[in-house]
Amino acid sequence: MHTGLAPPVTPHTSNPASQFPQFAEWLSALEARHLADLRIPEVTRALRALSSAYVERRDAVARGATLDSAGKRAAFALFYAPLHFLTTAHVVQALGAADEPPARILDIGCGTGAAGAAWALAAGGAPAITGIDRHPWTVGEATWTYRQLGLHGRAKQGDATRLPTLRQGTAVVAAYLLNELTAEGRARVETALFAAAAEGTRVLVLEPIARGVAPWWDTTAARVRALGGRADEWRFDVELPPMLRLFDKAAGLHHDELTVRTLYISRAILPGL
Repeated sequence: MHTGLAPPVTPHTSNPASQFPQFAEWLSALEARHLADLRIPEVTRALRALSSAYVERRDAVARGATLDSAGKRAAFALFYAPLHFLTTAHVVQALGAADEPPARILDIGCGTGAAGAAWALAAGGAPAITGIDRHPWTVGEATWTYRQLGLHGRAKQGDATRLPTLRQGTAVVAAYLLNELTAEGRARVETALFAAAAEGTRVLVLEPIARGVAPWWDTTAARVRALGGRADEWRFDVELPPMLRLFDKAAGLHHDELTVRTLYISRAILPGL
């Protein structure tokens, strides 16, 4: 765990891949679902294109080109979604965010549902999940994810920058969303999240650790700390399941550890903004 300027260190937490038997079953179902009509080399090429877009071609991310083909959608579902699940589960455990299970989890910009599902499973599987995403494919995939993992949840198409009215006991997660928004959209989300936190909602934000994709991070982190929250950088040792190792190696990636930056507000110290 890291909250200063020194290099982050690896926290000692349990391994979510072995802790949740549903995770392995979900991976098997993903493989059957997305490799029915695609070969592994096709998905690998798409994974390389996705990785390039996330790191170097940010314009492609902004215009939604990361999901514009069957190969890219399969690569996201088969590789990035499980990585996001594992990362979120590690973070939730390290933060103690599941010690008091939320009644409901709102996952904004939910993608295929991995982050909200990870928090719900870490919290014993009881929280109901609502996912919101702009892309119709991810909405269907997220609902399928919740069902495969034995969770109560549904996803719906909508604007992730406009939060719905939150009921008491709801926690909000925004995983790898803010870096993909325009400055205006990000400001709208931050304002809504901080207002919700001031009213007692737990808020968890996950973002890539690379500074280049989030030049706004330090300013936002300072606002979170002013609300009594915390900003952390994490590195978790990981032994990827076989399918993820296969794609990781074939695409020339090197995930021997999971890295992420997070913002977390469990109880705001200010009555308002």
